[in-house]
Amino acid sequence: MAKLSSLALRFWILASILIFSNGDEELFRRDGTVIELHDSNFDSAVASFDYLLVDFHAPWCGHCKRLSPELDLAAPVLAGLNEPIYIAKIDADKYSKIASKYQIDGFPTLKLFIHGVPIEYTGPRKSELLIQYLKKFVAPEITHLNSDSSIQNFVDSAGANFPIFLGFGLDESLIVNFANKYKKKAWFAIAKDFSEDMMVLYDFDKMPALVLINPQYGDRSVFYGPFEGDFVEDYIKQSLLPLTVPINSETLKLLKDENRKIVLTIFQDEFNEKSKQLIKVLRSAANANRDLIFAYFGVKQFEEFADRFDALKTVQLPKILVWNGNDEYELVLGLEKLEEEDQWSQISQFLEGYRQEKTIKKKLKGPSVIGYINSLISINSVYLIVFIVAILMLVQNFGGAQNGDNSQGQQGQGHGQHLD
Repeated sequence: MAKLSSLALRFWILASILIFSNGDEELFRRDGTVIELHDSNFDSAVASFDYLLVDFHAPWCGHCKRLSPELDLAAPVLAGLNEPIYIAKIDADKYSKIASKYQIDGFPTLKLFIHGVPIEYTGPRKSELLIQYLKKFVAPEITHLNSDSSIQNFVDSAGANFPIFLGFGLDESLIVNFANKYKKKAWFAIAKDFSEDMMVLYDFDKMPALVLINPQYGDRSVFYGPFEGDFVEDYIKQSLLPLTVPINSETLKLLKDENRKIVLTIFQDEFNEKSKQLIKVLRSAANANRDLIFAYFGVKQFEEFADRFDALKTVQLPKILVWNGNDEYELVLGLEKLEEEDQWSQISQFLEGYRQEKTIKKKLKGPSVIGYINSLISINSVYLIVFIVAILMLVQNFGGAQNGDNSQGQQGQGHGQHLD
């Protein structure tokens, strides 16, 4: 009897361990439907999935309503990957403590939890592009390609959201550490077997070669080494951004972690033909000066930011300067404005003057750029406050109108009694 009780106890303990160890997994469906989360199961969901994309939404939010069907379409495809990514959503307006914990200040906000660690999702939100973007996070560090067709298929399937690094005749060990380090920011592949057609297509004439393709901006370049020390990583880091960066609220966030100085050109309108021609010249200069970032924007496109550099007070545009990425910039003496003639020579003289420290330093107007970026991130909070105030005013006006009607009715009754 004692032996039977002992066996029963052991069985109960073993069963309990199995039940509780698999309990979290059994709580959530893995059939590709979007998982509903709330305050009592949120932490369990984050712990249960290696990759979990969470939509922090609010029921009254119009953008959230438009995003929801896109997530419904993407969910079964992502759940069917070899390394599945699951999609979940939580009413962050209702479960405000969770929203506060993850610093949610606008709706919808998407966060990708990778082994429990959240990163903000800033990619496209249409289902097909979202799927393509998220596949990057579960792809191998380095893809091995063994034919011309596999190379082309890899480049085509990688899409336009991330830079692509292709190694030709390159030993994998020379880039594997960097492929792992920058996995979330770029695609990496090694081509082992290919024809001369690929050398022509990707414009390299010797090996080993590391080819960069940035489909989003049309950038291409080739690195022939040396493949030692910091040279490879410097090339990869510098190539993560396009040769010329269009400045807007999103790219400002990308520049936040950069240590390089920024050669910034300010146009009246970045999309007119003269601006486009100058951008081509800037691209050539950027390719020859990779220790600097070359960027641009138009006053017409980003007037608020142009004012930080006093670009609204002068008609002397395009204006060129060197910006430290935060609260200070430098003007090269005598070369603040770019004339239309021989702009390549002017840019060369500008860079020479900057490197010889023939500059005057100035402070940006207003708060630091880091503070400005934070204000851009939290702008949705302002919209939320305005929305709430508008609702309160509407309720107040409605209540006032009702009280007025009631008062008139009471007065009418009083007159009637008096007349009797």
